[in-house]
Amino acid sequence: MNQPIPPSEYLVLSRGQWDKGAAREDIQAAIDRFYVWHERLVGEGRMRAGQRLARAGKMVSRQAIVDGPFAEAKELVGGYWLILAGSLDEAAAIAAENPCLDYGLLFEIRPVEPVRASAYALTNETPT
Repeated sequence: MNQPIPPSEYLVLSRGQWDKGAAREDIQAAIDRFYVWHERLVGEGRMRAGQRLARAGKMVSRQAIVDGPFAEAKELVGGYWLILAGSLDEAAAIAAENPCLDYGLLFEIRPVEPVRASAYALTNETPT
């Protein structure tokens, strides 16, 4: 008997800022719809809850620990969650249903690598 393949995890990073010209009431309505959507998907086992990120942060490098984050305003990360899906395309399709897209936010979807890092493997950290 074939066992069903469990879904993979996809990290969703919420980026950007709300549209400057949008009414706060409209943005709040989108946020409220987001939470209904989010809680439904978590309940269905298609998403894992994430968290909002605070405005403060630190950037840690071998040279120093400094205040941050330093991304441009359009690249700010406001929060994260995990989607459970069979493919990157499926995860992106789920994220595309997010009601906050209508008011300026965008979402970066990244597969979570289930294997440990290796200096010998091609990864995001490997120089090109």
